[in-house]
Amino acid sequence: MTLTNRVIEKPTTPQSTYVLLNGVSWEQLEQLDITLAGTGARLTYQDGILEIMSPLSDEHEDAKSTLSLLLEAYFREKKIRFYKRGSATLGKSENKTRREPDESYNLETKKPLPDLILEVTVTSGGINKLEIYKRLGILEVWYWEDGSISVYSLQADKYQKVSKSALLPDLDLELIARYSRMSDQYDAVLEYSQVIAK
Repeated sequence: MTLTNRVIEKPTTPQSTYVLLNGVSWEQLEQLDITLAGTGARLTYQDGILEIMSPLSDEHEDAKSTLSLLLEAYFREKKIRFYKRGSATLGKSENKTRREPDESYNLETKKPLPDLILEVTVTSGGINKLEIYKRLGILEVWYWEDGSISVYSLQADKYQKVSKSALLPDLDLELIARYSRMSDQYDAVLEYSQVIAK
């Protein structure tokens, strides 16, 4: 399979670790998925455009882990049932999309698709992930970038950037963002748990 002539975007900064290819069929995507298995590369696909991202950085994984631990501490303190779905691949050939979220959750009950997705942005550019999640009907997507959280709520078949979570309206987003910026993960989760328990 030759895809080298289909490169449409290649980042120029050292932090950017992805490449975009155009004109990739679903069958080619599936072949690449098998070929790249075990390499840590992540594939995102939409309408024939394929983004191949190299293995995630320590910075990315630390931010994702801290944010998910803080959120789970909130769920437990507020007695909100949740089911962690991880980064299981979402999408199918019928809607011409595929994505592995950074982290995802069902609230209250298990469902075929997550209610809430967390995305950590260290590298910008590439495919618009919100379009993929919109086609799948994901209720809410949170983007963490440089210690700030942006929440997108699906309303009338499009995402609106909102100041508070529709799924978790009592959650203080600025508070959880502040603790996500702490350098020590253990201390961040411990202190946050103590604050929300008051």
